[in-house]
Parts: sequence; C-alpha cells; structure tokens
Amino acid sequence: MDAKLLEILCCPSTKAPVRMASRIEIDALNRCIGNGGVRTTADKPVDAALSDALITRDGKILYRIDDGIPVMLVDEGISTLQLSSFPT
Repeated sequence: MDAKLLEILCCPSTKAPVRMASRIEIDALNRCIGNGGVRTTADKPVDAALSDALITRDGKILYRIDDGIPVMLVDEGISTLQLSSFPT
C-alpha cells in the first residue's frame, strides 16, 4: 500500500491511526474465520479469509483490503476483541 495513503487513513469510528496488519495477525484472523463466529461491527458474519488488512495501531479493529482498496467503513470493521487467539 502506498505509504502516503497509509499516512492519512484512520479508523472511521475512533479516528485512530491504522497500519498494515502483519502476516501473523492476518493468519490468526483467518484461523478464527475458518472456525466460524467472526462478525463485523455490524454483526454480519465474516465468511471469507482476508489476504490483507489494516489494523488500528491499538490493535482493536481490522479493516479488510479488497483488490488493493481499503474498505474503511464502520460497519465492515472487525473487532479483534472477539478473537480468542489474536496476537497482542
């Protein structure tokens, strides 16, 4: 992702800065998605694994990246607090 774009993006809900999620974080999220029960902040099930994501710097909310485009919508965020094995 372009560094300048990443610099200006923030969580639409909390306005917290975001960073690229690490491979370890993505893998942990995808394991939880595979086990079922992961939901967006709008309480919709997350069925598809993510290849890339942004995460707030405090590590509380993830936003998927689809085809290189960050989906920075409040209802599409994924709270990491629901993930039992998410790295901190």
